[in-house]
Amino acid sequence: MKPNVCILRADGINCDWELHYAFEKFGAVPEFVHINQLRDKSKRLKEFQILALPGGFSYGDDIASGKVLAVELISFLKDELQKFIAKKGLVLGICNGFQTLIRTGLLPFNNLGRMDATLAPNESGRFECRWVKIKTEDSKCLFLSGSDQALDLAVNHGEGKFFANDTNLKKIENQNLVVFRYVNEDGKPTQQYPQNPNSSLNAIAGVTDPTGRILGLMPHPEKFVDNTQHPNWRRFKGQILKPHGALIFENMIRFAKSS
Repeated sequence: MKPNVCILRADGINCDWELHYAFEKFGAVPEFVHINQLRDKSKRLKEFQILALPGGFSYGDDIASGKVLAVELISFLKDELQKFIAKKGLVLGICNGFQTLIRTGLLPFNNLGRMDATLAPNESGRFECRWVKIKTEDSKCLFLSGSDQALDLAVNHGEGKFFANDTNLKKIENQNLVVFRYVNEDGKPTQQYPQNPNSSLNAIAGVTDPTGRILGLMPHPEKFVDNTQHPNWRRFKGQILKPHGALIFENMIRFAKSS
């Protein structure tokens, strides 16, 4: 049975159609749901197996990226979110969606209503819009496993520097919550700009929570689900047999079907 995906919409979100296309391409049934539909209960999270928060600039990034949407989720949907995760729902947040999950407290420790990390302005002082390389770590994420393959994905953000205090950063590492790291051309995690586009601590590009059911990342997997989306696709000559963004969607959908 194909899993149903709630693609959350709010003012300023602009990567929703790409995310819809990706989920549909790999065998899910995506549906656009505005935050107001969840608030007025005309739609309920229990109707879905996956909740997906797209990229963009929700509410114009007022206060901070993802902050206003995070406040809405905490203020009006806290109980419903907790029930959704407790009943083994999966959550994906990409770019602004990741920022929102961090600001709700769902990531990295699933402490809804308490921030234990943040995504700060890029140290370059500019909006970064280009392609980077990341690697998948062995982590608690239930639908992704570690790999030596470097993935090419696009980044488009001004606030993507993963930051946590020393205590929380150690907990994140010790609990195996890091799913993706930025790497250099040799495939090694790096703090160096521009390979690490925002100077994220420990080269962190994406994390999960202790349940392994929530995933957030700054790069955009939905922007590389067809080979022709890559800027150098004409030069592949068999080097990239499958678009790198497919890894996340295929595995997430497969896991949702099995559970």
